[in-house]
Amino acid sequence: MSELLQFVFSGMTVGAVYALVALGFTIIFNASGVVNFAQGEFVMLGGMITVFAHASGLPLPLAALIAVAVTAAVGVALNRLAIEPARGAPVVSLIIITIGASIFIRGASQLVFDKQIHSFPAFSGDDPIHVLGATILTQSLWVIGGAIAIFVGLWLFFTKTLLGRAVLATSNNRLAAQLVGINTKFVMTLSFALSAAIGALGGVLVTPITLTSYDVGLALALKGFAAAMLGGMGNPKGAFVGGLLLGLLEALTAGYLSSQYKDAAAFIIILAVLFFMPQGLFGRKSTDRV
Repeated sequence: MSELLQFVFSGMTVGAVYALVALGFTIIFNASGVVNFAQGEFVMLGGMITVFAHASGLPLPLAALIAVAVTAAVGVALNRLAIEPARGAPVVSLIIITIGASIFIRGASQLVFDKQIHSFPAFSGDDPIHVLGATILTQSLWVIGGAIAIFVGLWLFFTKTLLGRAVLATSNNRLAAQLVGINTKFVMTLSFALSAAIGALGGVLVTPITLTSYDVGLALALKGFAAAMLGGMGNPKGAFVGGLLLGLLEALTAGYLSSQYKDAAAFIIILAVLFFMPQGLFGRKSTDRV
């Protein structure tokens, strides 16, 4: 029992990070229909900027705030410099642009920072909490709690606010949204800033546990995309649940089979969803009238 509980704790922690990445995918997809494969780099930037800002002498909370703000600015720049100029291009072209942006951010981070693995102190110390023979780090509670708080905030934003509904309207029909007075450029800018900030916050929360380096973004983007696909692309609830399920699956695979197979779980999920359930767990089936 304690062994299973330990795997569950580990899976929930990692899954919460995947959920944050998937939520970032969801925000941009809802606003623009674009799948942003640079989302993992936002997580990396959040962790790396916090590490170096804290090492320069800034208090950890201020370093984290600066990391989130700078990463949000990078998200806005990505939209203004790469996505908006290509508006109207095929979806595949936009995806390739985000992949190129991911490579560029990763290379720039290697030059600005370094190739080493980094971390910073946990928010509440390193003493673990013992539960029924298993242990969980207090930092893991920060990660899980942060993911829950962001999910609830996004759900309220999309369902209860005019601005959130404007984001959904822009996604459904950009021209119609413009005709009814929605500032679609502002919606796009807000979406990329919010998505980047959420990714950076995920990097800040998880770095004391998993460490960070300039090249961690690619794997996180793939896992986050798998989580978003599993839950239903564009659905915040699906992104959150999909991230947790993927994290649990990885932890159980590593614990009961082998750690060599845990990374394959994400790709198996993508293939299974595409073949058997393209709309995901919480996605809605669509029909075309002909």
